Amino acid sequence: MEDFMVEDRIRDPTRTERASISQPASAPVRRSDDTPLLSDAAELPASSNPNPSSSTAASLDTHINPTFPKSPLKERSGSAFSTPSSSHTSYSDRFIPSRTGSHLSTFALLERSPTGAYSTPSSDGREDGAAAYSMLLRTELFGPDVASTISSSSSEKLPTARELKFSPMSPNKNIFRFKTDLRSGSTSTKPESPYSLSPVGVDSALAGTLSSPRKAPRKIPRSPYKVLDAPALQDDFYLNLVDWSSHNVLSVGLGTCVYLWSACTSKVTKLCDLGPDDTVCSVGWTQRGTYLAVGTNLGGVQIWDAQRCKKVRTMGGHRTRVGTLAWGSHILSSGSRDRSILQRDIRVQADFVNKLTGHKSEVCGLKWSYDDRELASGGNDNQLFVWGQQGTQPMLKFSEHTAAVKAIAWSPHQHGLLASGGGTADRCIRFWNTATSSHLSCVDTGSQVCNLVWSKNVNELVSTHGYSQNQIIVWRYPAMSKLATLTGHTFRVLYLAISPDGQTIVTGAGDETLRFWTVFPSLSSQCNAQNHGILSLGRTHIR
Repeated sequence: MEDFMVEDRIRDPTRTERASISQPASAPVRRSDDTPLLSDAAELPASSNPNPSSSTAASLDTHINPTFPKSPLKERSGSAFSTPSSSHTSYSDRFIPSRTGSHLSTFALLERSPTGAYSTPSSDGREDGAAAYSMLLRTELFGPDVASTISSSSSEKLPTARELKFSPMSPNKNIFRFKTDLRSGSTSTKPESPYSLSPVGVDSALAGTLSSPRKAPRKIPRSPYKVLDAPALQDDFYLNLVDWSSHNVLSVGLGTCVYLWSACTSKVTKLCDLGPDDTVCSVGWTQRGTYLAVGTNLGGVQIWDAQRCKKVRTMGGHRTRVGTLAWGSHILSSGSRDRSILQRDIRVQADFVNKLTGHKSEVCGLKWSYDDRELASGGNDNQLFVWGQQGTQPMLKFSEHTAAVKAIAWSPHQHGLLASGGGTADRCIRFWNTATSSHLSCVDTGSQVCNLVWSKNVNELVSTHGYSQNQIIVWRYPAMSKLATLTGHTFRVLYLAISPDGQTIVTGAGDETLRFWTVFPSLSSQCNAQNHGILSLGRTHIR
């Protein structure tokens, strides 16, 4: 057999010789590009080791089983690869690797004492990097229970390569033996799924990190990205003068006029002027965003075609101002200071088809549920009522609020979940389940609750406030933890609307400004976040 020759890098001043693989040498093997296969840090002078065979085995073992470097502040004492002198050993033409420097403790191959400690003597020169790596690998391969058993003993240390050289294996034990499954008797761990894609199992300490990395908290800008002047925007708690259509057009009632602002083109259009004898008290878009309802101070309700800027019809029925409007599929509900709610079917000639009575003071809040089956109303009498599609009496009555109930919002994520907010004397946001007629929870906000709106993309909601802090708060439901508190208005934040994409809100106040805030994520980003992860690459979808 032809011997493959390697260059001997051990320099002897008296002679120069060449060695073959069959006769061990202490020099590293070089590649064709003259790069040593072993690190230069493992090279030792020839005079420091009288036995070249031991030097070769240690060098090769260093390449196979690398160790982490020590801390730069810790001085390294002696050589980690020095071996005691041994008698002359004869070699054949076969190369047999040495395992004297292998980290057998990493694979739980060492014999352990009844106390759980390794049988090798402790050393003050333990390498912290190798111990940390061994513990991490043990946790991944054998689970957290085995790793915790080792870490529970304060006097126990993982042996290093130097210690293993003086700790032979027990001759009466098999090297690769079956280990007792410590996790089988534990009730706190979940059984591994047969469909798991993880190569290390779901019970390991890092399985959660591999499958679903920690999600960074969403950053909400603390300042508005746009501010519009709104002269003559009234500072009246009982009015609703701002609404955002599904066609991305914002309607604002300013004095006697209604203006339309396009979010796409920033174009401003004057829709109507009621004249000097009347003022705008409320505005409300249809679900399709083509028609706008306008409630007036004289008790009338006008329907306008926004594209043609033309009034379609005028409907009466109220004796005084109409402060709130709510659209269903084809029903327009109007609430007035005369304490009544009129149900108007725009498909018929009559001004209204039903008159709902029950409130003992001005109706200041109205909102239809997303399935158009329930209508929630709030009044200055501190009452919250829920009405059905038919009938003139409320199905549910909630009297827990201690101030006027203007802020009302239905959840788009859970059927029958209703949120309501009270005025200055109440300052609370309450949640109700209309399916079970139960009160779920209550949160004291510390200030007057003027408006509420749910996010369409995530299970969060935003509230606007008046006395005394004039802030905007983004909440995460159901924990009701504050995600952000936005400030900027100098008056009560009485008006609130959300964009059709569900990401932006607009707020209005008596300081005669409209401020636009980006507070919610997009729906597409939420879908991508749910499918994100290392192990999600192996998922398949039916559609």
